[in-house]
Amino acid sequence: MRLPSGVVTVLAVVLNTGVGHAAPTPSQASPPPPLPPGVSATLWRLSVPPGSEPTPEKVALGEKLFREKRLSADNTVACMTCHEPELGFTDGKPLSEGIRNQKVTRNSPTVLNAVFNATQFWDGRAGTLEDQAKLPILNPREMGMPNPEAVVQKVRAIPEYAAEFKKVFGREVNYDDLAAAIAAFERMQFSGSARFDKFITGDAKALSASEKNGWALFNGKARCNSCHAGNAVSPLFSDQKFHNIGVAAHKQDFVTLARKGVQVVRTGDEKQIDELALQTEFSELGRFLVTKQENDVGSFKTPTLRNVGITGPYMHDGSLTTLWDVMDHYNKGGVANPFLDGGMQRLGLTEPEIDDLVAFLFALTDTKFDKLNKEQLAKQRARKNTRPERDTAIAMGKKGNLGDLAPNPDLSVKNPADLGIYGDVTPVTPPQQR
Repeated sequence: MRLPSGVVTVLAVVLNTGVGHAAPTPSQASPPPPLPPGVSATLWRLSVPPGSEPTPEKVALGEKLFREKRLSADNTVACMTCHEPELGFTDGKPLSEGIRNQKVTRNSPTVLNAVFNATQFWDGRAGTLEDQAKLPILNPREMGMPNPEAVVQKVRAIPEYAAEFKKVFGREVNYDDLAAAIAAFERMQFSGSARFDKFITGDAKALSASEKNGWALFNGKARCNSCHAGNAVSPLFSDQKFHNIGVAAHKQDFVTLARKGVQVVRTGDEKQIDELALQTEFSELGRFLVTKQENDVGSFKTPTLRNVGITGPYMHDGSLTTLWDVMDHYNKGGVANPFLDGGMQRLGLTEPEIDDLVAFLFALTDTKFDKLNKEQLAKQRARKNTRPERDTAIAMGKKGNLGDLAPNPDLSVKNPADLGIYGDVTPVTPPQQR
């Protein structure tokens, strides 16, 4: 993917939105080949801190640790338990389960392209992949180890790891190196070879007519690009910000919960925030747990849309089963609450338009998951008539008061689906003009 002039500077800002520190110094190492079409070398260098570049030895050790159930208190749960590679590095469950079949309160996000996230977890409570790798091992409902020292002692007692850590890091096992190895493996999980990438780089036949119309709606009437813009600056289809879109409002009185949260949350206490996020009613406060800022109540990170067809159920709590449910939620403007994001409003999408949008979203799945993508599309389509989130009257403005519809571009004049690389100056030639 070619990056226009000035994008490097913008990327440095975008990749750190909400982190609270300066843009990272780009890595000087060369990115590992081959990078997929949807991932640029510049993006990789910006996303990998100097000294954290994955080496083959570190990645191999990290993969073993990622799959290692002995990192959990009862030897039953590994990182892979909730991030199964064959399932797009998710677990396919609404809420993930840890040791002793304990459920947490959040859905497992994909590890694919997590290297490019500005922050990790749904609420951004970890700033790096290394920080993210440490917390689940210690969370009582996930892997349940009591403290880092216990983890190190357990791993040191396993001869193969004792030898490998000395080989890879030149010293005995320690918790920072363990997290660094897992992070190295995760940094190699790229994804950017969807049919959409073929289309956007010049293959006009890579998408169907329905998918092309979905791409046009995505950038127009459906307003998806407000938070999920797909362009050179945002190839992951995420603004890397946090929004209250009304999902958590199904369950909580935010005003009362926020008042209680202010008294309970210790700002900067990473372990406490991690446990509150996964074990208690305070989970639904989202980003507020990290910042204690009122405008973050009920806000969660905009997830990547890459591979969205295979990474359901959707939202931070896994409460939306299909992409039709997701579109219904947005079509009615979410669920009203005092902290609802100002960008949420009814969309007025018709059923055929929702179908086209869903078709486009399934075209964002990497081709290496084609079989799973087709299976998931069939399963979701079979549930198409079960639509708990649909409220056509609100979506069409026949009840409620959620604002006017967004302006819709005249597709006969300029159709976003016919543009080149993320809106570049070189257009894809429509089939009828060839």
